[in-house]
Amino acid sequence: MFGTIVNTLAIIVGAGLGIVFRKGIPEKSKTTIMQGIGMAVILVGLKMAIKVNNELIVIISLAIGALIGEMMRIDFHLNSLAQNLEKMVSKGEVKEGNFVKGFVSASLIFCVGAMAIMGSLEGGLTNTYKILYVKSSLDFITSIILSSSLGIGVAFSALPVFLYQGAITLMAAGIKPFLTDTITLYMTGTGGLLILGIGINILGIKEINVANLLPAIFVAILVTMGAVAFFPGFV
Repeated sequence: MFGTIVNTLAIIVGAGLGIVFRKGIPEKSKTTIMQGIGMAVILVGLKMAIKVNNELIVIISLAIGALIGEMMRIDFHLNSLAQNLEKMVSKGEVKEGNFVKGFVSASLIFCVGAMAIMGSLEGGLTNTYKILYVKSSLDFITSIILSSSLGIGVAFSALPVFLYQGAITLMAAGIKPFLTDTITLYMTGTGGLLILGIGINILGIKEINVANLLPAIFVAILVTMGAVAFFPGFV
């Protein structure tokens, strides 16, 4: 859990710095920086997704994951949580909608992806935190930029990061027998497309409901296991 705690603190501290110094960052510069981050996020997503050998496994995982996400109404619950937090902390200083946007956007950016999953697994299985330390440094920089534009909602994204990564760490011992290189590959590939979707959202090209696609990462485990068992040449 130590790596996740470091990651959580990095987000909170980074968000605090972004809020303190946001007036010193010109609005045009914020926009340009966010565009740069958006393009970088897309690049990361593409590099993750392009490694898969069979795109059909990713497609099936996304389709089933989307159905599960819609039934669970993940986006609705994320927004409801953010709105409740906003009522607790907002005193009229936060522009309407900024808290929710900051919380949801930052939560998705920090939670989705191979580094969050594999870093937490590394911590739970080997008690080493190299991946999460690297992720913490990236999240620290990102939280400064995001909070300078979107405000305190970014800091509260540390909560789902702590719960999400902490839960994966605690469950790591139980799923260890299933974590083959092939499964990891397709989890990463599926997560890469979600990262790509986040980049598209940041750039404002198209609003993609990434939250309701989150289950696809875990569906990819079952789909890949089935493919390996019944169609070994398929993967």
